[in-house]
Amino acid sequence: MPTLEQDWVLLEPGVDVLAHLVPAEHRWIVLSDGRVTVYGVCPPDPLQRCRIEHRLVCPRQGLPDLWRWLTAMRVENARRSERQAGSKPGLPPDLGLPDVG
Repeated sequence: MPTLEQDWVLLEPGVDVLAHLVPAEHRWIVLSDGRVTVYGVCPPDPLQRCRIEHRLVCPRQGLPDLWRWLTAMRVENARRSERQAGSKPGLPPDLGLPDVG
């Protein structure tokens, strides 16, 4: 997603958590124009929700146990990744390029 600084950040899809559960430097909120910014308000509004970066819940990243709920999400993402990798059918062995003319 684009940031206010015209950079891009990969946010975890479908994850919208209460901001008070996430340290200020990791809270991303979506603005009305679709861009995102870090929500560093301390303490945050108790009902404010935020997004988190994908790298924090990616099981392939060598991160420490930051928060218990985040570790649980990383474990679930690893399980989901393994299930998806095991369910994809492979390509036929003799599949060549199509004859385009």
